[in-house]
Amino acid sequence: MPIYEYECEKCGAIEEVLQRFSDMPLAKCKQCSGKLHRLISHSSFHLKGSGWYVTDYASKSQSCSAPPKTIADSSSKKPDEPKKAIDKTS
Repeated sequence: MPIYEYECEKCGAIEEVLQRFSDMPLAKCKQCSGKLHRLISHSSFHLKGSGWYVTDYASKSQSCSAPPKTIADSSSKKPDEPKKAIDKTS
């Protein structure tokens, strides 16, 4: 169930109420019987399960088991020599 915040227009008191979605909003302040209006507040939520940044990517370390391939590594290998054509005309 969500927590709703209400502010009294008369005395300025703020009240937090645990209500269901189907419950009617509060209308009167408990302190001064003034008119209440619902506040829009910042809600927090937590994404659970796999497929989210927090569970799949944030906890992985930045190091790899194999070092990254560099230009020097690739240039040290000799390329395969092209096969020479054999002249069978002799």
